[in-house]
Amino acid sequence: MKILKKNKILLTLNKTMNKKLLQFEKKININFNNKTILLQALTHKSYINEHHKAEQNHNERLEFLGDAVLEFITTRYLYETFKNEPEGKLTEFRASLVNTKSLANTAKSLNLEKYILLSRGERKSETKNTILANVIEALIGAIFLDQGIKEAKQFIAQFIFYKLDDIIKSKSYQNAKGQLQEITQSKNKSTPIYELISEEGPEHSKIFKVGVFINNKKIAIGQGKSKQKAEINAAEKALEKIN
Repeated sequence: MKILKKNKILLTLNKTMNKKLLQFEKKININFNNKTILLQALTHKSYINEHHKAEQNHNERLEFLGDAVLEFITTRYLYETFKNEPEGKLTEFRASLVNTKSLANTAKSLNLEKYILLSRGERKSETKNTILANVIEALIGAIFLDQGIKEAKQFIAQFIFYKLDDIIKSKSYQNAKGQLQEITQSKNKSTPIYELISEEGPEHSKIFKVGVFINNKKIAIGQGKSKQKAEINAAEKALEKIN
């Protein structure tokens, strides 16, 4: 009865959005028992702020859950697959698979922007990689709650784990901060400096913004759910500019 009641929320949406949800289910080959949880996963906070009468919640709590599910499944997969690799190498593999850029690319491969509910302001500009990555995490959280750990693992394997061969072959798993430091020390005889610019959001779901500076010049700004992730994201962006 509870699921049926929740699914009535979908009736308040227009037919176009209902059709999009069904299309997206076919795209990922998952038929949600509770359609509302899929809707929530695709709902950005900006949409709720703009549509005060919307009955569904935004996706931040699902994102929080999905982040943990993704890290657990990825960690176990790497642990079982690479039995002779040290902890440090496994950590680098994991970071390359689940970082913002990787998850955003997964979202783009699914044409996810077409299905996300955003405010008009967010919709006008190109959807940020951070938003796309967060929706992937929220979607994983929704799959886990609605379908269980087995289906969540299957989704992650299909849309994320396949990248690992290319990551290893190209050695792109190497820590972005280490790569940036090696380049700057070679070219500029200097070391990158990372400074916290801001932290926003509730305690359970903070977003950190960090700037990376070379010779007192700001090269890039990165963000993440921890200072470490934000620093890595800043280093990745700095490397893109340098390259």
